[in-house]
Order: sequence, then C-alpha cells, then structure tokens
Amino acid sequence: MRIGEVSFWYADIGLPYRRAPLSGDTTADVAIIGAGYTGLWTAWYLKQAHPALDVLVIEKDFAGFGASGRNGGWLTGGFAWNHARYLQTASEHAVRSMVEAMNGTVDEVIRVAEACGIEADIQRTDELMVATKPAQLARMRAEIAHRRHWGDEERVFEMSARDLERRIRIPGALGAMVVTHVARIQPAKLVLGLARAVERQGVRIVEGTTVTAYEPGVVTTDHGKVKAPVILRCTEGFTAGLPGRKREWLPMNSAQIATEPLPPEVWDKIGWQGHEIVGDFANAYCYCQRTREGRITVGARGVPYRFGSSIDTNGAPDAETIRRLTAVLHRHFPAARDARIDHAWCGVLGVPRDWCATVGLDPATGLGWAGGYVGVGVSTSNLAGRTLADLVLGRDTDLVHLPWVNRKVRPWEPEPFRWLGVHGMYALLNAADRREDRPGAGPSRLAALGNWLTGRG
Repeated sequence: MRIGEVSFWYADIGLPYRRAPLSGDTTADVAIIGAGYTGLWTAWYLKQAHPALDVLVIEKDFAGFGASGRNGGWLTGGFAWNHARYLQTASEHAVRSMVEAMNGTVDEVIRVAEACGIEADIQRTDELMVATKPAQLARMRAEIAHRRHWGDEERVFEMSARDLERRIRIPGALGAMVVTHVARIQPAKLVLGLARAVERQGVRIVEGTTVTAYEPGVVTTDHGKVKAPVILRCTEGFTAGLPGRKREWLPMNSAQIATEPLPPEVWDKIGWQGHEIVGDFANAYCYCQRTREGRITVGARGVPYRFGSSIDTNGAPDAETIRRLTAVLHRHFPAARDARIDHAWCGVLGVPRDWCATVGLDPATGLGWAGGYVGVGVSTSNLAGRTLADLVLGRDTDLVHLPWVNRKVRPWEPEPFRWLGVHGMYALLNAADRREDRPGAGPSRLAALGNWLTGRG
C-alpha cells in the first residue's frame, strides 16, 4: 500500500513537473495566492474577459497540491450549506438564485474542459446517496423534501430499494436519494489541465514560493515581493497556514483509500455499471466512486482535525483512519473484501465557523478571497472563480449579488476549544451511528447535539 504521496490521483498519472519559483520582486495587475481550482478558475475567467490583464498565481508547492488534487472526484453542483444562514442577510429569491447558479457549474466545468482539451475521466452520471438503516431513510426523505423546496425539483428524487439494486448492490439498502446531472472526474487531471490552460492564456504561475505576508498592494514571499492593486486569497483549507489566519477557516481532514482494479466477476456482483458517485446517509458519511480503470475509492472523515490548525504531511493518513475506511469498503461492497488496498491518502478542506462558503472583494483595499466550501469544492470553486473575476473587473452581474458575496464570518475559538469542539462533534456523530444501527432505531439526537457543538447544524 502506498500511503500519502499527495494522493492516488497523482500515483495514477505521475507528479507534475515543477514550475520555477518567483525570481525576485515583480508586479502584476492581479496576484492570486494559491494554484488550486479556485485560483486557476479565477485566473481563467479574468483572462477570458480581459486578455491584456497581467495575472500572477503564487503557489507554495505545485499547482493542484491541495484538495484540488486529492478530493473524491465528485462534480455535483450541489448546495451543501445551511440555506437559513444565507437568509439572514438575503431574500429567499437570492438564495434560490444561488442554488440555480450552483446547478449550472457542472455544465460549465465540462464545457471549459472540452474547449481546452482537458482529459479528466469526466463521465456524466447520477449521485446515489444510500440509506441502509431506518434512521437513515428518515433522514434521506427529509433531505429530499428540503432540496426540492429550494429549487432542486428536477434533480432530486427518491429511488426504491428494488430500483437501486438494478444499478448497484449495497447490503441492507432501503433506498436512495438520486441527484441527477452530476459527473465523476479524476480531480488531479482536471487541475493540472486547468493550470496548463491558463498558462496558454498568458497567466504566470510560480511554484515553490511561500507567501509569508500580504497586505493591500503587496504580497511578500520567500523569493521576493509582488506589488499588485488586487490580491486574491484562494487557499481554502490551507488558509490557516498564512500568518494570522489560524482561526479563520478550520482545516478539516478527510481521507480516502483506493483498491486495486477489480476483476469483471467482482463487478458482476456489485453492478455499478453507470459509474454513479455513491455515498450514504450515515451521520459520519462516506463518498465513493468507481474509477476509470475499475477501482473503488472510499472517502470519509479520518482524524477530523489536528491541534492548532495543523496540516497533514504530504497526504499521509494514520493507520486507524485506513482501517475505518477499509471497514466502510467491506460493509458496502463485500464482493471487494479480498481486494488489495493500493493507496491511502488525506487532505484538508476549509470550514468557516458557520459552515457556509463565502467569496468577496474589498474595493478599498483590493483584497479578495473565496473558499470555505466544506467539501464540495470541485463545482463550487468554478462559481467562486467566475464571481471573483466579476468583482475584480467591477462588472454588475447576477453573480456579484448572490448571498455568499462579501459575507463575513466570525473566527473559530482559540485552542484547545476548537480541537475539543470538532473532536467532540465527530465522537457524537459516530455514537449516533452506533445507536442507529440498533434494529428499528430512529434518528439519534446525539447527531443534532454534535452538529450544534460546532455550529454545523
């Protein structure tokens, strides 16, 4: 088993070549900190709208090193946040407009990938969120009603256990929530292809360059200073590594495993011929995909948070996390029980204190940001990039009036309180799942208590 090494997705295609670091002091019209999906999408749309703009992207490691090259490969266009929290500062119409804008991201990502010749194993499919316990079934039906209320009537519906079995066989499945119009991708292929595409448009990308400070007009790095009237922070889960930002967005950990390619006789037992992206309605949920070459990847929360907003080392998870992920694989896909686990890796995602994503720009300082996607960044980053580009260029579009724009959130508590809160939340979620495993058990109140503990619910 290969552990860490950034992710399986890079083991699949090989690590990219390293671009040169910043070669001393320079200037730009727009400086972007972070060469993941958000920074690259922003650069792409800025250059599409204004080809003469001088855009510089500054990356500490290599483009796609973070969550953009480690995620589960779910391109969903889903609205994963608390609608009511956006309603505190916006109308219901505005929140529905944001749901609609998110729905459009799947087509937009695929459109750009096709136009740029980015081959990222993209396959249009459905999302299947499976319920295997009565409590999960109740939670599933509530979620379906909630999503349909907020504008997903055409995309979201319930599937019976019998119909689900025709598509994928998961032991004990009682039904599933189907979300149409999604796609499966190979995330590292997408981010590396996007980086090459923006370079062809004239964007400069420097790698191996650590930002040590930034303020209006100036980004200071270990290889020189960048003067720019607009500076955009696109560091998502790595935001805590910037000076003075440890409490802004929590770097929450998620981990995955990948099996060896499975033989046809195993797939005959599982089904899954539509390459749907698959998850479940456990409180400590999982997310899975069938890859291009016939592997199963399984993801879930590992060690949920490291003390002091620390980041993992090159994507290496701990042994207990690997054991838990393997148990999920065997529970949902027992036909793959004898399969070798080829790779295990982890990464961080950005979590604001209210668990709701934001994007914004302060015209007075020229400082902007986007992130806090809470695990749905493949599609959300595209909408964020388009919105940031419109804000930078001063365009009065529908996107700049969506309720997540310029939305400020209070910081997380100092240590040890945030460590205790997050670990307490996941302990309660796991305890709730154990209670719901009992025959006939309904939804456990422990889950609601866990979500309340960190403001997630």
